Amino acid sequence: MMKSCRIVLYGCLAACLLAPWALAAPKAPDEPSPTISHEAENTVVKVFSTIRRPDVARPWSKASPLEATGSGVIIEGKRILTNAHVVAFATQVQVQSTQAGDKMSASVAAVAPGVDLAILKLDDESFFANRPPLPRASVLPQIKDPVLAYGFPTGGTSLSITRGIVSRIEFVPYALLTSGLRIQIDAAVNAGNSGGPAIAYDKMIGLVFSHLANSENIGYIIPNEEIELFLKGVADGHYDGKPGMYDDLQTLENPALRGLLKLDNAVRGMIVHRADDSSPAYPLKQWDVITRIGDHPIDDEGMVWIRNNLRVSFRYLIQQTARDGAVPLTVVRAGSTEQIRMPVPTHRPLLIDSLQDSYPSYFILGPLVFERATLETLQLIRNRGQTLVGNPLVARLGERPDAERDELVIVPAPLFPHALSKGYGDPAGSIVKSVNGTPVRSLAHLVALLRDLKDEFLTVDFDNRGSEALVFPRAQLVASTESILTDNGVRAQGSPDMLKIWEGK
Repeated sequence: MMKSCRIVLYGCLAACLLAPWALAAPKAPDEPSPTISHEAENTVVKVFSTIRRPDVARPWSKASPLEATGSGVIIEGKRILTNAHVVAFATQVQVQSTQAGDKMSASVAAVAPGVDLAILKLDDESFFANRPPLPRASVLPQIKDPVLAYGFPTGGTSLSITRGIVSRIEFVPYALLTSGLRIQIDAAVNAGNSGGPAIAYDKMIGLVFSHLANSENIGYIIPNEEIELFLKGVADGHYDGKPGMYDDLQTLENPALRGLLKLDNAVRGMIVHRADDSSPAYPLKQWDVITRIGDHPIDDEGMVWIRNNLRVSFRYLIQQTARDGAVPLTVVRAGSTEQIRMPVPTHRPLLIDSLQDSYPSYFILGPLVFERATLETLQLIRNRGQTLVGNPLVARLGERPDAERDELVIVPAPLFPHALSKGYGDPAGSIVKSVNGTPVRSLAHLVALLRDLKDEFLTVDFDNRGSEALVFPRAQLVASTESILTDNGVRAQGSPDMLKIWEGK
């Protein structure tokens, strides 16, 4: 099951300084040795997952089971490394060796959707007795280095090995608010290769995770540096994420920008178009020019050299230089050069966030279904062909929570059939603005308002342009809920977190 290569941003505390990764790869024979070939074959496993994804249109249920397969590789600590998308929302996971027919039960020990990595543990650790972990390279490969991709792609059942070279190394968005190094290879990888190792010069250099759809032999692997940061991040049992900057920046290529800012011709860097935080204490200001990160100069396209032939986005150095949640930056502000400590948090709060690896929170009252708005609900509206014009899901995408709202609350489904619904249109996709005139800050706040309401009527108003208000007799609304749930086969009035609020009278 391959993940689309159209991936967006994410940003782990640095494990080391730049030096270990900036070294040139050692010279070695083009062909892998027979020993490493045997070790690789012995450590690559096929992963079987039964996946139950969330159904955001019916948040009280899950999507139909989906059987999926991928690949994995044995690493130290009697663990198996694979891609997060291979085991995300899996209700059952099994692994199978290339040399044994038995499938072994496994569990997901850690998962980080942002960097698309996951760790599996086996119920029976005797599986690892004769299967040592595959050695990993401690340096990035060079462009044109030969590479072998191992895995279990579609088209057969046995282990597949394809050959190619390293084509490109970049620092790019992986997913929402997370970026990382990505190695492009021209070895053929397809659905099912995800989670398999890529090997160069007798060592694993990364994990296959994606390929470019409708293209010829353009595959992508997660390099070892990103894997090491992930493994360090989950060592305490919880993955916090990668440090990142979330300010809007623009290049300093246009001469008019230099004229406006009165910059010397020698100044190179990136302009702060919009700082992520407008508070006076925030270290970056609009029109600042970021010229260096640590000791590394930044060019007018926002790039840095990390070795003789590798030029990447300066944001790559955040994960290398971050200490105590901050990185040193040099900025030119109003003609003066200043040194600042820039916070690089591992998480940026969002008004509309992704579900990540969790199921949606929801609450039902009478014929109405309420849910926390997420990126997945936005996709639901697109899939339905509903207009996005005037929808706050689009207008407020990427915004932080503010004093008025911690999150948006959406009605994800049409009203359940009932006499109380008579005459109302379909509110599915609408964002809740207020209940009886009280602005709604979050789903938890909405449930508390509904719980404590004593008015004769309940009025729900929406933010969407052209939406209608819904008015219900409150007592009848509450009384009808149980029968509506029964009639529609809904087992619970809300998710556990929302029921705890509703029942906390």
